[in-house]
Amino acid sequence: PATSLLLQSEDREETQEAVRACSRLFGALLERGELFVGRLPSEGPVMAGSQGATRKYKVWMRHRYHSCCNRLQELLAHPSFEVKELALSTLMKFVQLEGAHPLEKPKWDGYYLFPRQLFKAVVEGLLSPEDDCSLLLSRFQEYLEHDDIRYHTMQAATAVVGRVADGYPEVPLTFWNNAFTLLSAVSLPRQECSFSSFYVKHVELSRTWKVVHLKEHRKAFQLMWLGFLRHKLPLSLYKKVLVVMHDSILPHLAQPSLMIDFLTRAYDVGGAISLLALNGLFVLIHQHNLEYPDFYRKLYGLLDPSVFHVKYRARFFHLADLFLSSSHLPAYLVAAFAKRLSRLALTAPPEALLVVLPFICNLLRRHPACRVLVHRPLGPELDADPYDPEEEDPAKSRALESSLWELQALQRHYHPEVSQAASVINQALSMPEVSIAPLLDLTAFEVFERDLKKKGQGSVPLEFIPAQGLLGRQDDLCAQHFTLS
Repeated sequence: PATSLLLQSEDREETQEAVRACSRLFGALLERGELFVGRLPSEGPVMAGSQGATRKYKVWMRHRYHSCCNRLQELLAHPSFEVKELALSTLMKFVQLEGAHPLEKPKWDGYYLFPRQLFKAVVEGLLSPEDDCSLLLSRFQEYLEHDDIRYHTMQAATAVVGRVADGYPEVPLTFWNNAFTLLSAVSLPRQECSFSSFYVKHVELSRTWKVVHLKEHRKAFQLMWLGFLRHKLPLSLYKKVLVVMHDSILPHLAQPSLMIDFLTRAYDVGGAISLLALNGLFVLIHQHNLEYPDFYRKLYGLLDPSVFHVKYRARFFHLADLFLSSSHLPAYLVAAFAKRLSRLALTAPPEALLVVLPFICNLLRRHPACRVLVHRPLGPELDADPYDPEEEDPAKSRALESSLWELQALQRHYHPEVSQAASVINQALSMPEVSIAPLLDLTAFEVFERDLKKKGQGSVPLEFIPAQGLLGRQDDLCAQHFTLS
């Protein structure tokens, strides 16, 4: 009782001492098997009944243990991080001991037992709707290295996310951030392997247990993410999910094709969300045979002036380069992309132009039928550009009837590197493509620093006509109104 009161104390040090005392007390009771095992009866009838003193003692202590665990779960939201961390480590110690000395009877010989209710309470405490638990979750990640903890975390997180999302009229952003932090911390092995790193120690692992099979882990992983993504998420969280989708989520799903609906909806949103959805769609198209009829039309629609200024510019151009690498694409489609990029290049910053210009030239190298955009010997003289920049369908944009006159205009660009890159079309294009990978992350600062390090070649003339004194030139405006005396 005294320890229970100290657990309620507002003093940080008293609370920590009470938690340590509970850890020692109930840890010893679990190891010695002095807590009631089985379905826990109500405390009142047992204590008032005529049952033996040993049974009454075990039931009473089991109820005290239950109250202690509830209070420790509440302490996961304590203002002091030291108290929260100590409460978490104590609860996880109880999970380990309760798993080794179960408080429920096995249904049959060899039945897998794990303290699911206690562990679910831990996960509920970590997924707080009110408090930012990112620090505590980073501490919890250490436990996710164990195969059984990872498996049961996925199951518990699925249940908690579903309950909270359905129980709130408007789910707090804090909860979604906590949930994403926990879910994104779960990582599975890429290939089949034997799971043997268990937090709860067992004498022998049975092959009949689901927890030892990667296939079951993938199913739990899939249910966890599908349950999370079926809810209406904040826009900022959509971006975070899409950033890790291709690398940390899709490879571990039992059926990656189930993400088609989510990714296609995200691709239809537009802007940065669509750019980020490209990675996941690329994986589904190339590895899982996803058919997306309007994919290139949507990709064409993403090309607007903002694409040169978004944070994910490098990723977008890397993926666009992959999507346009197939030699089976129709010439009108490739010409539309080349023309749209050329038109946007007229107002693009130099660091973006140094990526876009080689990108356009690579398109012309891959698709010889598009070279009429820069060299059409028998073509008619055009009074106006037939290309329609407002047309959303690349097939109707008339790009193949146009020319890349924008590249010729950029040959007079103020930046010499841009001018040089645009001048490549003046000669026959060399067959080996120019790798754009080193240029993808180029920033304005790096371009500026590179220019500063260049050494000037000799003296640079500042006037075409040599000066002849202050008023020496007859046609000088000053000489017409002033004389030296």
